[in-house]
Amino acid sequence: MKRSVFFISDGTGITAETLGHSLLSQFEEIRFEETTLPYIDTVEKAITAQQEINRAAEADGVRPIIIDTIVDKSIRAVIAEANGYMMDVFDTFVDKLQAELCSQANNTVGKSHSITNNPHYNDRIDAVNFALDNDDGARTKHYDKADIILVGVSRSGKTPTSLYMALQFGVHVANYPLTEDDFDDLRLPASLREYKSKLFGLTIDPERLSAIRNERRANSPYSSLSQCQKEVRAAEAIFNREGVQFIKTTHASIEEISTRIMASVGIKRKSLQP
Repeated sequence: MKRSVFFISDGTGITAETLGHSLLSQFEEIRFEETTLPYIDTVEKAITAQQEINRAAEADGVRPIIIDTIVDKSIRAVIAEANGYMMDVFDTFVDKLQAELCSQANNTVGKSHSITNNPHYNDRIDAVNFALDNDDGARTKHYDKADIILVGVSRSGKTPTSLYMALQFGVHVANYPLTEDDFDDLRLPASLREYKSKLFGLTIDPERLSAIRNERRANSPYSSLSQCQKEVRAAEAIFNREGVQFIKTTHASIEEISTRIMASVGIKRKSLQP
């Protein structure tokens, strides 16, 4: 079964997408065809969005789901006239908060994503730069400044996890790829030993690893199942021998991996609020 879904926002659409994905993931039997319409900040743009929704409804034979975070009521009213089932985030939550707080919302477009309202913005930018500078074992001399050092075989998810944790939470994350040279004695590489308390391992099912590597280097020794099995076994043996915490990334999202790592090592998220 297929349903069209529209994420509509007067900003980037990230909030609508994030909330929408959390809700829609509960309905695995339905295939959702998603469309994000960001920066719908005028009535004219809202009319265009309404027309697109109506076309989808006519093509599908069933009304689309609309998840929006539009602040302006006149723009929201235009979207509400579309042939769709509308889930308005602000109507759902803001009205109830106004009543509880005995205060009127500002209804300011883009307020939740304003850089000036976020005291941790510079922290996150610094963390992203650190992750980029310390990717793939590039500069092990800076590991003393890392909050976490992710360790694992090539293509096990180290780089995207490092960047996500940096951008979302301001965590300084380095990552080190375990290679054939590191598997000789099944011990931690010398450059990692003094930072053992900061290490966190990522592992992955060899079959999935082989599929990922084949997308990069098809039919190569690097991507062969036997090579992937060998590397994963060796990496996990090192983690177990050295007492390094690790998790399997095979079926986990970057968000889940990051949250589990931070919970395991006891790092608290930096608030996005002023």
